Amino acid sequence: MAKESNQRLKILYLIKILSENTDEFHHLTMNEIISKLANYGISAERKSVYANIEDLKLFGYDIICEKGKNFGYYMASRDFELPELKLLVDSVSSSRFITEKKSNELIKKLENLTSKFYANELQRQVYTADMAKNLNEKIYYTVDMLHDAITNCKKIAFKYYEYNVNKEKVLKNNGDLYIVSPYSLTFSEGNYYLISHYEKYEGLTQFRVDKMAHLEILDEKIRDIKEVTDEKFNIGDYSKKVFSMYSGKTTDVKLICDNSIINPVIDRFGEDILIRKNDEKTFLANVKINVSPTFYAWIFTFGEKIKISEPEYVKDEFLKIINNVRRNYK
Repeated sequence: MAKESNQRLKILYLIKILSENTDEFHHLTMNEIISKLANYGISAERKSVYANIEDLKLFGYDIICEKGKNFGYYMASRDFELPELKLLVDSVSSSRFITEKKSNELIKKLENLTSKFYANELQRQVYTADMAKNLNEKIYYTVDMLHDAITNCKKIAFKYYEYNVNKEKVLKNNGDLYIVSPYSLTFSEGNYYLISHYEKYEGLTQFRVDKMAHLEILDEKIRDIKEVTDEKFNIGDYSKKVFSMYSGKTTDVKLICDNSIINPVIDRFGEDILIRKNDEKTFLANVKINVSPTFYAWIFTFGEKIKISEPEYVKDEFLKIINNVRRNYK
């Protein structure tokens, strides 16, 4: 009976065999296909396998029969090409918010979308064990709940923690719940963030998703984002303004930059920022950013190659930080 059942599944096993064992550089002859079907308890004649392959091609599977020296059948294209899978694997392995265990599970699933030969190639580029990976396995359920809340325009409540010097989790806000209106999720510097409105603050506030605990969706509508921010919300534009997801006052800042750092400036703020020549060695960049400690840290990275020109209060605040740092070394 089991053998008869397997016979009915022959065409599905044929897809499996061609998907796992063939690609542009690895082909299977008809005899090899029949042999592999036999390993699954399926007896098949050449004529019936030919017919099955033609049916699969009619259905949309890109199965090619190579003639000549490398005669054989292979799956020529798939839902994801190898470069696309490499991109996805890189994204998973470099994401700090995904635990090492979950990273390996996801990558294994991605490997199943190509041949075993290309899967080995994907595995060679994975280095999850050496990265500072998150240890919070619950983050995937948190993300799922946040998507539900955003889709249904519902407020959420959660507790939020940080670490003390003993690497112990300490709840912020005296352990009280944060009640916020969630608007969007975004990915920044290896971490997942929720963009939201917290009633205690004006404007938008970011929360690290992996630092949320005891999350629940409330039966209360979110506050309209138009009431929270004067600007039309766009997650791409918002991410350019915010450094490392630190909140701050949105300000128009003018920077005088050395010509040699044009690429990192465009990488950070995008190609649509206003840039004009200042002199032969420098250019002026007008940027709209959330002024925060991480913005000043970014400025400090380039040393004498970048200077805050306006406004004065931003310049003064930066000089104050520099003086405080200098005092630490006296």
